[in-house]
Formats: sequence, structure tokens, C-alpha cells
Amino acid sequence: MSDIPLIGPLLTRLLGPSRARLAQEFLRFGVVGTAGFVVDTAVLYGALALGAGLYGGRALSYVTAATTTWLLNRVWTFRDRAGGQAVHRQWALFVVVNLGGFVLNYGTYAILVAFVPMVAAHPVLGVAAGSIAGMFSNFVLSRQLVFRPAPDR
Repeated sequence: MSDIPLIGPLLTRLLGPSRARLAQEFLRFGVVGTAGFVVDTAVLYGALALGAGLYGGRALSYVTAATTTWLLNRVWTFRDRAGGQAVHRQWALFVVVNLGGFVLNYGTYAILVAFVPMVAAHPVLGVAAGSIAGMFSNFVLSRQLVFRPAPDR
């Protein structure tokens, strides 16, 4: 895995090579998650403008963001850990194993929308809170199950 310029060498000195690699994957995962947050929010607000409700619009925006983050994680974050799986199977596995993160993400969003008037008025706050709630479990599950290294042959 190539280092993230400037940050990679610093992490390697501080953490050692294997932990630095893990930290760099997590940083990439966070960048991809940020892109997913932007997609999630844009699709949600687009769906709301087209008449979708707060919950149905969020379900659509989540699936769109999950597909976006799977693709970006595949080609950037975990590019050295492809696992040799067929693309459609890997996408399906990504969606399935990230259901735990989805429950945390959507559950946080739904609770905040239902009980915090400011979040109902500004759903982006709920999207952000939900994204953070699901991020850590999604990283671990994605790394260990979806983008695991290909077995040696």
C-alpha cells in the first residue's frame, strides 16, 4: 500500500509499518465516508424536493451513498485487499455486512428526527450523527469481511 503523502511517513515513524497501514486505511475510509455523507445528503434533499418523506428519502439516499462508498473503498481504500471476489458479490456482501452500521446510522437519524425538532428541520444533522454512529463498525466489518486479502494459492 502506498503511503498517504506526508502523513504516511509520519504515521510509520509513530506507529510502525503495520499500524501505519491500518491508520492510513482508516483515514482513507474516513475520506470515502465524507464523500458518502455528501452523496447521502444531496440525494436526501433531492428526494425531499421531489416529495419523498423524511424516512423514505433517507432510505433511498442511504442505498445510493452505500453504493458510492463501496465503489470508492474498492478502488482506493482497500485496493490492495480486493479478495478476488466478483464485483456484484462484493457489493452485495458490502451491503449485507454493513447492515449493523446501517442500523446504527438510520436508527440514530430516525430517533433524532423524531425527538429533536432542530434535526427534523435540518435533516443533515441527523445524517451526520448517523454517519458517525455507523462508521467504526462499518470499517471493521468492511476490512475483515468484504475487502479481506485474497487467500494465497
